[in-house]
Amino acid sequence: MSSDVFRSTLLAALLVPGAVIAQVSTPTRTFTKPAAGGVHWVVDPDHSEVTFRIRHLVGRVRGSFTRFNATLVTSTDDWRTGTVNVYIQTKSIDTNNPTRDDDLRSPRFFAADSFPLIIFESTGIVAADNSFEMGGLLTIKGKTHPVVLKGEYRGLATDPGGKERLAFEGSTRIDRKEFNLAWNQAVESGAMLGDDVEIEIALEAMRQ
Repeated sequence: MSSDVFRSTLLAALLVPGAVIAQVSTPTRTFTKPAAGGVHWVVDPDHSEVTFRIRHLVGRVRGSFTRFNATLVTSTDDWRTGTVNVYIQTKSIDTNNPTRDDDLRSPRFFAADSFPLIIFESTGIVAADNSFEMGGLLTIKGKTHPVVLKGEYRGLATDPGGKERLAFEGSTRIDRKEFNLAWNQAVESGAMLGDDVEIEIALEAMRQ
């Protein structure tokens, strides 16, 4: 997930198979969307995680989303031909502080009752060896913006039940104000909360 950290998340189903038909512009480069195909990998949530960090005064607060669904679909056995969608339940936010978590679910922040899902839809992968950049569209609180996840392919293995598994780690950095998460409080040193949020996603998926 590099210095821009989103050890990413976010991979979930509902892909529409199709040919390579679009070039999608992202902040750093243009990604060619690969053809979706017949090889499906479903994320194992017990061995995956979606986390984030944000500045608080001079320190940091870390949190996670505990409920999400994700699927990788590839046109061949090659993971670099994959397309990923991730669906995260907003109410599952967890910062290990119930009072703060209720505030984050409120209209002041995520408005979880009105916007129950955070969605990432990939638009293409550029890979070199085991490193990759994945372009995609991230939707939070009704606002959609392009992002780039930078990360590492962790490899392929067979579990004791005979299922093939692969794993990824990825990260990105977003400006929360672009997603209608603008609340802040003035303090002597400036602002209580930082605007940049580091998102990290680590996924382990099983071949279906």
